[in-house]
Amino acid sequence: MSERVDGMSGARAKLSAYRLADSFLPVGGNTISYGLEQFVQSGAIADGDDLREVLESYLRRQVGPCETVAIRAAHAAADDLETVADVDEALRATTLAAEFRESATKAGRRLLEVETETGDDPVVAAYEERVVNGDAPGNYPVALGLVAARRGIDAEEACLLHAHSFLTDMLGAAQRLLSLGHVTAQRVLDDLAPVAADVVAANADRTIDRMEPFAPLVDVHAMEHERADRRLFLS
Repeated sequence: MSERVDGMSGARAKLSAYRLADSFLPVGGNTISYGLEQFVQSGAIADGDDLREVLESYLRRQVGPCETVAIRAAHAAADDLETVADVDEALRATTLAAEFRESATKAGRRLLEVETETGDDPVVAAYEERVVNGDAPGNYPVALGLVAARRGIDAEEACLLHAHSFLTDMLGAAQRLLSLGHVTAQRVLDDLAPVAADVVAANADRTIDRMEPFAPLVDVHAMEHERADRRLFLS
């Protein structure tokens, strides 16, 4: 009987992971491009090959050494909301572009809101209250790490689903910006899967005091996007 219960619990955690990785999750992923719009407008991205190269840079320089670190730290501290809030503040401090900070907190707050409205986890609800009251930023990677832990999703899987979601969001943006074909988008996604796995593993032992995003061109384009007269995306 216990094996069946454990199996059901494991299946529920996997289904929760699939839901969190799904673009159907209403956290606003379709409204952001994380500076990709400016890359396209500048001529730096013209096709799938250019896109693959830029997205690999995002994974290795931003998502891996910064966002997955925050996910793991929030996941590990899921029973200590003071520490989760410290992780949240640390992530905000390392995010240079104002649009990135705004996008991350909007998505994180929306995730916490959805989880509170659809579930009954008191810890997630308590953290959402902190965020609403202005006592924590509510960055998406931190919210995801907390929610994943409470849903029984292990930290590595949470980091992998975040990397996958990041790529699908960016590819969705690229389809609108470049008229990128569905097959090309899937090819880029498949090509970058080993990179996503590599950056998650490579940063598994990195602590929050060593969150070190280093993508200066991404930051420059993000800041240019803030001042652009015509914008399709919020970031």
